[in-house]
Amino acid sequence: MKLSGAQAIVKALELEGVEVVFGYPGAAICPFYDALMESNIKHILTRHEQGAAHAASGYARTTGRVGVCVATSGPGATNLITGIADAYMDSTPLVAITGQVNSELIGRDVFQEADITGATDPFCKHNYLVKNAKDLPRVLKEAFYIASTGRPGPVLIDVPIDVQTKEINFDYPENVDIKGYKPNLKGHSLQIKKIAQAIEKAQRPIICAGGGVINSNAAGELFELSKKCGIPVVMTLMGIGAVPYDYDLNLGMLGTYGVYTANYAVNNADLLIIIGARVADRAISNPQQIAKKKQIVHIDIDPAEIGKNIDVTIPVVGDVKQVLKELVDISQKGNTEDWIKAIQTEKAKRELKPDSKPGTGFVNPKYVLSVLTGLLGENDIVTTEVGQNQIWAANYFGVKKPRTFISSGGLGTMGYGLPASVGAKIGCPDRRVVCIGGDGSFQMNMQELGTIKQNKLGIKIVLFNNSRLGMVRELQKTKYCGRYFQVFLEDNPDFIKLFDAYGFKGRRIDDNSQVEDALKEMLSDEEPFLLECRIDPEESTL
Repeated sequence: MKLSGAQAIVKALELEGVEVVFGYPGAAICPFYDALMESNIKHILTRHEQGAAHAASGYARTTGRVGVCVATSGPGATNLITGIADAYMDSTPLVAITGQVNSELIGRDVFQEADITGATDPFCKHNYLVKNAKDLPRVLKEAFYIASTGRPGPVLIDVPIDVQTKEINFDYPENVDIKGYKPNLKGHSLQIKKIAQAIEKAQRPIICAGGGVINSNAAGELFELSKKCGIPVVMTLMGIGAVPYDYDLNLGMLGTYGVYTANYAVNNADLLIIIGARVADRAISNPQQIAKKKQIVHIDIDPAEIGKNIDVTIPVVGDVKQVLKELVDISQKGNTEDWIKAIQTEKAKRELKPDSKPGTGFVNPKYVLSVLTGLLGENDIVTTEVGQNQIWAANYFGVKKPRTFISSGGLGTMGYGLPASVGAKIGCPDRRVVCIGGDGSFQMNMQELGTIKQNKLGIKIVLFNNSRLGMVRELQKTKYCGRYFQVFLEDNPDFIKLFDAYGFKGRRIDDNSQVEDALKEMLSDEEPFLLECRIDPEESTL
């Protein structure tokens, strides 16, 4: 089959089962766009390349499929960088395709040239600069394989214009064989037996569930292990949804911005079972101190993560789902009754109860999220921006199922939530999608309202407006003696008028007594809606 390089890329995407790509055209990627016109693949034109990368991420994290984003050379490609880095930190399967100047011009600093493979090398699983059009079928096959297997992550393919226009004999490989890349899926059975023995002997075990549980679709196995062996569960930000929020052994999110009971349990456990988590600083601030006081089990698909941040007693490299299946079969419950009682006592004493008192002139964001929990179904999706809004959502919104809470974890990317909600809605059109944001982070990528309008996406946005960069302001209050500087957003636009300009409905509330009625109005139809909540600038993150 004779195809141009651009046609070969499109054909490869079709053969990989890609149904949608997110992108923004430009001269160096025009041959690809011309070929894409003849395909049934849907293209979503975002209003910024960063929006395309985040939308592809939201799509990938809600559907479990590889997200695809496309941009032109130079500034188009560099605008993808934040989204690629975000996907790398959060182990999101992504394939980014960028145009590049003609091969003979590379390295001459010509118009819209940037070394995007060099720029993204530190935070890509792999990247390619394709110099020979004949390599395109192999490269595309490898890219999707690398992005989706082992520990998922982003792969970038940079394609010069002349490579896109060169004609080749298209022959798509059936299999991939990459020397040095052989992800180990099956955990070592002897090590898994050691975990089972440790569980039976432990009196104060705790499971820490990370994003790897979500990525490997292992929530069912995790729940079964916890229930069978009476082991409470704490979650990292990326692990939220691994067990239902109302499960009696779910202790919530741990870490700097986590809940007291989760941190209490981790500190007082005699066995900590870390599953699909990186042991990042925001989750466990002093890992070596923790490791001195207990046995540490670490199960992860990525061998580089095991022992990187914490000393491990029993390491297991393998796919979380496969390892947990084997572990559930052979594990027996230890004597954990006293431990569970102690934890439940602490949990009851420290129960999160948001203030619902009316007449304050402000809306309590924690109360909004607790009410929203009761109004959304188990399959509805919540995305968040980054900042106070993110932590409030993590701690006060009750997530019922995996892949329904989408937030930027490792990179903490402001501006992530709105474009991620676009990808989530495109990937799951029959499910409600609600984006939780703050006035600061929302304005990072609010141009994606145009994408929502063009594609008629009924996304709901709950905007917590305190006219501040709330988390930075709080940091300046607690760490810098209240020396506030460059954290005031008191000249914010009228967000309701902004939404009206796009033809969207909206409502502004400033009292807790209005919350339930306003949320019900927001959710009453399938149209885009902004619910702006005026909140107290002094409202704390925790």
